[in-house]
Amino acid sequence: MEATKPPTVPWLALSGLILGTFVAILVSSSVNVALPKMMSEFGVNADSIQWVVTAYTLVAGVVVPLSGYLCDRFGTKRVYVSALIIFTLGSVCCSLAWNNNSLIVARVLQGLGGGLIMPVVMILIYRIVPREKMGLAMGVFGIAGMVAPAVGPTMGGYIVDALNWQWIFLSNVPVGLAAIFMGATQITETARQAERRPDILGIIICSIACFTLLLALSQGQKEGWTSLYIVNLFIVSGFGFALFVIWEFIFPEPLLELRLLRNPTLNFSLIALSLLTIGLFAGSFLLPLYAQNILGYTPTQTGLLLLPQALAMAVTMPVSGKLFDKFGARPVCLAGLSIAAYYTYQLHTMTATMSFAMVEWILVKRAVGMGLALMPLTAVGLNTVPPALVSQGSAISNFFRQIAASIGIPIMVSVLTNRQAFHNSWLADTVNYSSPLAWLSIKKIQGMLLGKGLAAPLAAAGAKGMLALQVSKEAFVCGIQDTFLVAGIITAVGIPMALFLSKKAEADETEKQKQRYLAALIAKGESLP
Repeated sequence: MEATKPPTVPWLALSGLILGTFVAILVSSSVNVALPKMMSEFGVNADSIQWVVTAYTLVAGVVVPLSGYLCDRFGTKRVYVSALIIFTLGSVCCSLAWNNNSLIVARVLQGLGGGLIMPVVMILIYRIVPREKMGLAMGVFGIAGMVAPAVGPTMGGYIVDALNWQWIFLSNVPVGLAAIFMGATQITETARQAERRPDILGIIICSIACFTLLLALSQGQKEGWTSLYIVNLFIVSGFGFALFVIWEFIFPEPLLELRLLRNPTLNFSLIALSLLTIGLFAGSFLLPLYAQNILGYTPTQTGLLLLPQALAMAVTMPVSGKLFDKFGARPVCLAGLSIAAYYTYQLHTMTATMSFAMVEWILVKRAVGMGLALMPLTAVGLNTVPPALVSQGSAISNFFRQIAASIGIPIMVSVLTNRQAFHNSWLADTVNYSSPLAWLSIKKIQGMLLGKGLAAPLAAAGAKGMLALQVSKEAFVCGIQDTFLVAGIITAVGIPMALFLSKKAEADETEKQKQRYLAALIAKGESLP
């Protein structure tokens, strides 16, 4: 009897998918450092230039729910290659922009392609990789998602300093072309459902709901969370999502198969993944502020501070995939979430005088936890989805992650702003002329300024100003400490979810989902696979 050949991972095709994901995430993380240069060149203010980022985020978030339908209707390979072409063309258009408005339009085009790449790549991975090797494949794939955000700011800062901002977009073109070539030659097309009807009303309702939610989250801090504009956006979004859910259960071929959310394993994994994503984005937002505003690092030094954590995550992810394939999700996710939550909490001990090495070491240990948990949480839920519905499962999973990422930063901004104001008020009340320490500090600074030749009135004013600046800096540090405390608690809430992700629960839920899917096919009178 001939031995059964063990399933293998198609590494060449997977490499093409990783390349496409890497270039899409890289440009998103590197463009932020070029915004001041763009403001100067286009002669616009911060309110105008922020739409360069917001336009991409909004469009990318809106197209994520469409990914499942597009892949089922037109074929996953075709959608992936088309998304890469649109993204690469958008990158060229961005580099040719002559003013802020033209750049925003080009970013919209880029977002149409970039928003589809991640969910479509996940669909392809589940179509070309054997389920027995899914953990390893997802772990290797996750390297792109973690390394690109760390490399992006450093690379973007260097490009802006050495060349100009246009090269941030042009540098993506060769990589995009390589990903297009590999996608076209190494990936086999999936089966198409040419007869599937488009859910036009579902697309319209979902697009409006997603757009208004993401717009409210991106503009809330600037406009005020209780302003009529933001409240109305949340109301429209809430009614939109409620109407969308009702319509999806009525329409026979829904845009998103929300019945998949009856799957408890998928639900627990999505909740834990969303909470971990909020913790992850808290670090990506707060750490550059801390490094540059408190420690006085340059953008390049900040990038170097963040680089080791990306490398640690890149090393950990394939290991977590192998562990997931061998032991299941529960032990790996419990360990990863616990480590990530603890060291996110530990970041609340950062001070204005903490050494580079000490901050870096905490970040590396935190990254190990993130790397252990991220891909198993993604894989365990999608593993329970019937193969024919993987495109729907991936769309739902990526939609949750997009919303979590969009919610995470506004939450952290709000906590930071409120806590900084609280600490600033408390310190201002404490550091006054009735405080012997404050009086002594003013006299000491004044004496130092007098020694440098300043006149007595100027030295007195300068001493008070320097002390006020120190109070403001300390309030900012305390605000960041409190924000990381909140981020650590949010991440820790995901730990109990991992208890429900055992191998037995995954196997049982997979069989239940399979039986439900077959029963649905029989009810529709369709042939069984």
